[in-house]
Amino acid sequence: MPAALAPMRYRPFRHLTIGTTANLLGNGVAPIALAFAVLDATGSVGSLGLVVGARSLTGIVFLLYGGVLADRLPRGPLLVGSSVVSAVSQAVVAALVLTHNVGIPLLMLLAAVNGASSSCYQPAAQALLPQTVPAESRRSALALSRIAGSSATILGASLGGVLVAAIGPGWGLAVDALTFALAATFFALVRVQAAPPAPSPGVVHELRVGWKEFTSRTWVWVIVVAFCFLNAGLTASFTVLGPAVADTTAIGRTGWGLAVAASSFGAVAGGILSLRWQPRRAILVGCALMGLTATTPLLLALAPHTWALVVANFVAGVGAEQAGVAWYSTLNEQIPEERLARVYAYDDLGSYLALPLAQFATGPAVLLLGLDATLYTAAALILLATLTMVATPSIRALTPKTAEPLRTSQDTVPG
Repeated sequence: MPAALAPMRYRPFRHLTIGTTANLLGNGVAPIALAFAVLDATGSVGSLGLVVGARSLTGIVFLLYGGVLADRLPRGPLLVGSSVVSAVSQAVVAALVLTHNVGIPLLMLLAAVNGASSSCYQPAAQALLPQTVPAESRRSALALSRIAGSSATILGASLGGVLVAAIGPGWGLAVDALTFALAATFFALVRVQAAPPAPSPGVVHELRVGWKEFTSRTWVWVIVVAFCFLNAGLTASFTVLGPAVADTTAIGRTGWGLAVAASSFGAVAGGILSLRWQPRRAILVGCALMGLTATTPLLLALAPHTWALVVANFVAGVGAEQAGVAWYSTLNEQIPEERLARVYAYDDLGSYLALPLAQFATGPAVLLLGLDATLYTAAALILLATLTMVATPSIRALTPKTAEPLRTSQDTVPG
């Protein structure tokens, strides 16, 4: 077996990867199906922003607690519970859409439940992966897992566009519920050896320890803060503005599904590239390439054509995957395993902090500024965040095998 495929020999890695892939398959369908379900029912971009924002808000509110749980409890069972809750909540949403009983307050509530359950899933899945393979195989395992996930997202986004166009958004949401149930089944099969956690002095202390670990490395928190703004621009473009433009131009719903899928095609290509190419300053290269993602809101404003969005999103996906693999592999190398989930939780909290605000604000921004000006604002956020990362000395100097020395305890103020 080629060295790049060596992680596939390990059963826990295979089960985790299949479960994660099933989860992402449904999540590729869900945003497209949910967006057009709300637009069909209300015709309102503002209502769509409220629904997707409710999910992001609860995901953020419970994220730090999810990170503590993922460091204190067995991560496999935690993933099972999270997936079961998500399956049930999405099944109820699908039933409401299929029976034409869509109400925005109820959809917001169910989206909030789904967001809360996902707050445990993300840090647990990220921190569990290094436990499923030997240390020398972790970078390859990360790349393979991300390739599988991106491939699932491709299929999910394409399937979402087809289902919405052919038989309606409700069936797309039903597929999402089934994939969460499938993910729970495979997560239940993951078996890893892990040392029992030491007695916990309390959640507040656990969060302080995680905060100290997070803030002691400048390159970590600068990238996370930058991604807070970068992801705000991206989520406004992909979850609210993109569907609205697609519904009023020649792109159409199927075309928008293809444009979204192109990002994942690019991520697959980028993942394959990362198996064989690791630049010496991988994180710096990845951060610089994130600027390519600004092409999505710019094209939606300047040239809303399916072929242009497909090409641009593919190229941006290749670049974004270089950033992702470099980021997670370096964190896995530098952060102690027993604190990794908490650092991932702070990472996710910072990276996604602006998401609900961006989603809630997108509708009013369109009314106040106009659609094109809102798209330009999203592009500006992405480009400014990219420039900030590239200009930071500790990021420019970072290599995969050497990281910035930790500051002393006197220099670190726990939150």
